[in-house]
Amino acid sequence: MLIREATPKDWPAIWPFFQDIVTAGETFTYPLELGEEEAQGWWLVPAPSRAVVAVDDAGTVLGTAKMNRNHMGNGSHIASASYMVDPRHSGRGVGRALCEYTVDWARAAGYRAMQFNAVVETNTHAVRLYRSLGFDVIGTLPEGFEHPTEGYVGLHIMHKAL
Repeated sequence: MLIREATPKDWPAIWPFFQDIVTAGETFTYPLELGEEEAQGWWLVPAPSRAVVAVDDAGTVLGTAKMNRNHMGNGSHIASASYMVDPRHSGRGVGRALCEYTVDWARAAGYRAMQFNAVVETNTHAVRLYRSLGFDVIGTLPEGFEHPTEGYVGLHIMHKAL
């Protein structure tokens, strides 16, 4: 698996699984009716933020991540990231590879920590992955997310010092 910069040419491969994940309404706080053009602008972020794709030997996009500072100004020393793995390629270590990549990026860029602001507590695969990479739940917003089948569930704030 290779992780490289995402380009607009990758978007046609990203959009189908991006749309499916967002429309499912189980893991992201994005609007369910998010349109393709707006989604592309939200995900393929300009520098100094970054977006990457994980691809296999044939060049197939397996997943994607975007990395950015979590806040501006005096809070700009904390990084954040988001991840989407094509469900057809789950269970192959794509999410772990992307997460490790973003942590390495944040460390190399001089960030002091990474913070995820809204990890849906029922997204147990993500919570387990982040914990295994040294992230801690530092707080949970009770009923901060309306899950389509579980009802109102918490949103974890997760943190890792770099």
